[in-house]
Amino acid sequence: MASVASFGVLVSPALRTRTVRMKTGGEEVDDGVEDKAASRDDRLLIEFNMMMTSSASGVHNVRMSSTSLKRYAWLSICAALTTILLKGLAWRITGSVGLLSDALESVVNLAGAMMALAMITIAEQPADDQHAYGHGKAEYFSAGFEGLLILLAAIGIAVAAIERLRDPQPLEQLGIGLAVSVMASIVNLLASRILLAAGRKHRSMTLEADAQHLMTDVWTSAGVIAGVAAVALTGWLWLDPLLALLVALNIVWTGWRLLCRSTEGLMDVALPPAEHALVLAVLTRYRQQGIDYHALRTRESGARRFVELHVLVPGEWTIQRGHELAERLESDIRFALPHTTVLTHLEPLDDPVSQDDIELDR
Repeated sequence: MASVASFGVLVSPALRTRTVRMKTGGEEVDDGVEDKAASRDDRLLIEFNMMMTSSASGVHNVRMSSTSLKRYAWLSICAALTTILLKGLAWRITGSVGLLSDALESVVNLAGAMMALAMITIAEQPADDQHAYGHGKAEYFSAGFEGLLILLAAIGIAVAAIERLRDPQPLEQLGIGLAVSVMASIVNLLASRILLAAGRKHRSMTLEADAQHLMTDVWTSAGVIAGVAAVALTGWLWLDPLLALLVALNIVWTGWRLLCRSTEGLMDVALPPAEHALVLAVLTRYRQQGIDYHALRTRESGARRFVELHVLVPGEWTIQRGHELAERLESDIRFALPHTTVLTHLEPLDDPVSQDDIELDR
């Protein structure tokens, strides 16, 4: 009795066989004839499909909002506290400036994790009268803060390394110190993998930034361990601070990328090319049916996307018909990109004034 349309809803045979072609100027040519009963049934079916799509989307959004990400922030805090103790112990045992810089970066990790917890708590709050678009942008503050902390950690590591280059000192009990540092690195690596997977699954920039921050700690530890081991093998004391400097330069790039991403989010940068292409694919299908559009704007706010556009339909269409078309189009975009708020504005296709409101000020 029914078939599946391209956007995943049921369409009755009567509706499917009725085709409408658009002539120049927006005039319709109807290639099929529907009786009143079939038309009424089709409209009821469309409304039912809209209701089911909205219900499914609502359930999905409820599930997303009910999954609190704060437990992942607490995991990061626990990992930071553990590594501070382990790396501080390793530094006290060996006296290595590299291990000291590594321990200092774990203190920075703790500050970043606490900031992440605070911003996730804010971002999870529902929209209100003062924040009609939600609180998702709070995550960009956390990512920017993490990026800044990484840059500050790199500066601190570089300062300590330069001081040690000027005044080399022998290292002690390297075997025990390295073993303790390796344990701390394993803790950070495991926590980073968990946070990164959760961040990508829930589209949380805060968790992704925290995961990258922990990974910079892992790379720092790897460089420090390599430097201490090289000193143990060669006796060249200058290798320890030199490798610490190289590590500092390496993590600057990660901090800079996080700062750029957070700035782009706060500046309402458009959706990534791959996601933007999915929106265009939906709109292209409608354009092939004679439905045009313009003034397409996209942006992100934390885990939520926003898509806005003007939909151009024949001027002789009724409000009801245009509304049904807009509902289907919005549903298709949400189907292609979950967690997306779609805002459309209907305009007559054959009215020249419709082309005059593309600019942001109109």
